[in-house]
Amino acid sequence: MYSLEQLKIFVTVADTGSFSACARQLNKAQSAISQAIANLELDLDNELFDRRPRKPQLTPQGEQLLSYAKAVLHQSQELKLAAEALQGCVQTELVIAVDEALIMPALEGILSDFSSKYPTIALEINAIASPDVIAAVTDGRAHLGLMFADMDFPDSVDLCFLGNLPFYAVISPDHPLSRVDNITISDLIPHRQLMLKGGDGRGLAQFNSLSPRTWSGNNFFLLRELVRQGLGWCYIPCHLVEQEIDNGNLYRLPLSFDHQPWSVPVERVLPKNAVMSDALQWLSHQIQHLF
Repeated sequence: MYSLEQLKIFVTVADTGSFSACARQLNKAQSAISQAIANLELDLDNELFDRRPRKPQLTPQGEQLLSYAKAVLHQSQELKLAAEALQGCVQTELVIAVDEALIMPALEGILSDFSSKYPTIALEINAIASPDVIAAVTDGRAHLGLMFADMDFPDSVDLCFLGNLPFYAVISPDHPLSRVDNITISDLIPHRQLMLKGGDGRGLAQFNSLSPRTWSGNNFFLLRELVRQGLGWCYIPCHLVEQEIDNGNLYRLPLSFDHQPWSVPVERVLPKNAVMSDALQWLSHQIQHLF
């Protein structure tokens, strides 16, 4: 009878494209990989790989059985996670990764309720740039994430659309653009644009670079301060700049191509098929109603 280890080797060979690459990834001898595949083919009574090409190719039977092997491994992992969750019924710590601009009164109210409902759980809140949130959840550095949406749809996490937040394009009142009406893209090109970017250099997909001159920062509070200093223009969430605009500290650009404020989706991020504790389930559910 085949084992989970054999199925893992089968899937890894298919994913990496060779027995040698599989051996390196799993830290095993190549001969052990070859023997495991041969034994699995005997157990399944089907040839999984055509070994005649330079690199092994999945046979038609192998292609069909690969999805079943992945499903068995996935179910095995879910069983392990469920058992671990039952062993540790009381979660002692939760980590959430959130874009700093999304730490708003509504979220603060949810966290206050969490404190009352789960007083013994240590909550760690990491403020990071939206483009870094998915990686934090995928890598296990956070149990839950909250971010401005990435336009990609990675299959490594579960995403939940929560609502939209409007953005204004703003500058300092002393900036030359403050004296221009009905601003076009051509008017923006000569002036420095300030942009949000994560640790890997990725920004928000909703805001492309409109100028060859750009600076970047990893949170909107920093970008707002740079705008105040007259160092460039930037799209910033409305709730962070409305009072500054009313007080005359910032100026909203009259863009000819923005008849309405940009409205950017906000998403909650969870690990794919996560086995959640009661506390994480409660927090996740409450955040679904953030807007």
